[in-house]
Amino acid sequence: MAARHLALSAAFAALLGAAACSEQKPAEPAAPAETRAVAGAEAAAPPPEPAPAVPASGGETVGGDGSQITLNTLSAADVEANPVQGELGCSFGGAGATPPLLLAKGDVGTKDAAFGLVKVGDYVERIAQPGGFNALTKGGTFSGQGKTIVIALTGPAIGGGESPPRPATLTYQRADGASRVYTGLWTCGP
Repeated sequence: MAARHLALSAAFAALLGAAACSEQKPAEPAAPAETRAVAGAEAAAPPPEPAPAVPASGGETVGGDGSQITLNTLSAADVEANPVQGELGCSFGGAGATPPLLLAKGDVGTKDAAFGLVKVGDYVERIAQPGGFNALTKGGTFSGQGKTIVIALTGPAIGGGESPPRPATLTYQRADGASRVYTGLWTCGP
């Protein structure tokens, strides 16, 4: 047993001697977690861009109770059955002779409301915006029962003439937090 103890002691001493003779680097303090994360991020590919919160024209409804917002074009019969008063008007729709998704009219030079129509599903609904026709030419924000509709001009007028159309978006916002964006043209005039 003494021989065994002596052999173990000799082995332990040899191990300690080898460790003492080897070149040792001083321990470097660990980099803060923040630095390690940044250093690792340089080598990794950047994360993908998040999807836009608001979908493009024809996109899906975002938020709310999950039901879709569906705007349909206003027919001549819809406009005739729901007359809107005003000297001049604006409409939001596609290029060419496409019937509009929104039609609004107002009087020139007044702060009175301009009134309009949208067709949500199969129902024609009334909307309003303060400022008459002059405010309509700048787009604006319409309100109606359980909804807000924002027309945002997104580019310069296309073509010439007295009232050329302008690229715009229509954002329909429902009271439950749902919204949907449509892309088209905002055209004002007689």
